[in-house]
Amino acid sequence: MFTSKRKRESFLLRILCVALFGAIGTPPQLRAQWSGPENGEFDAYRIRIEPFWFGVKPSGTLQGTTGQGFFDFQRDVQFNSYTSFTGVVDWRATRKNHIFFGFVPFDRTKGFTVNRPITFQGQTFNVGLNASAQLRTNAYAFAYQYDILRRRRGSLGIRAQIYLFDIQGTLSSAAQITNGMLHVSQRSQGSLRAPLPVAGPTGRLYLIPNSSRLFLTGQLLGMYFFGYGNFLSTFDTMGFTVNRHFGIRGGYQLAQRLNIKAKSDRIGLDLVQKGPVGGFEFSF
Repeated sequence: MFTSKRKRESFLLRILCVALFGAIGTPPQLRAQWSGPENGEFDAYRIRIEPFWFGVKPSGTLQGTTGQGFFDFQRDVQFNSYTSFTGVVDWRATRKNHIFFGFVPFDRTKGFTVNRPITFQGQTFNVGLNASAQLRTNAYAFAYQYDILRRRRGSLGIRAQIYLFDIQGTLSSAAQITNGMLHVSQRSQGSLRAPLPVAGPTGRLYLIPNSSRLFLTGQLLGMYFFGYGNFLSTFDTMGFTVNRHFGIRGGYQLAQRLNIKAKSDRIGLDLVQKGPVGGFEFSF
């Protein structure tokens, strides 16, 4: 488990490095198209890094392949609120064209006492067992954005994004004696890797005329996948600009409302992750 986490962290670090070196190596003819402070835009930058703290309480269910049961993240496992992080790198290649790299991790393990017979992937966990549940739904995001409007006090753009989801759910229990009965160890697991295309509007508005101090940001991404499922995500914040290179932001995020329908060869997932966010933006 620790090895896989290191691999994922290494993968994310490589993405960040590519973005940084890509921005540094942008040809001069593209740099000339950027809009800088000298022509009046408040939101002028070449590359922006946005790390955020995320307080989240997951809800929903993980379903086994068709007819193989499910478990509920709250009613069965009681996954509590926890803190995580999310990060985005925005490379503004030209004045109105952006390339984004993002990462939304979710990897949670919780011990619980089974309060109803739970069947998942053909294994049944009986009432009274001490069991453990793990849910991992890491999401890697790659996006392109075009700013339809870009003015001194803000911008409005359209973003097309690919989420690469790495989903895995596990239920397990060690050998134990419950109510005088011996129960052997059990383990059931399902996994899914899914690339999901999404799109939607995104914008920024500076609230005070002739000042970049206070601003609002908003983003709405989603897509309906017919028989496969659907996805929705929002990210809304208020920000305070400390200086040209540093800002503070806070708000609320629906990180994902993800529904993937179970089939005979595919697990299903109905997951909602939402909560407050707070973080920084570094602009260069």
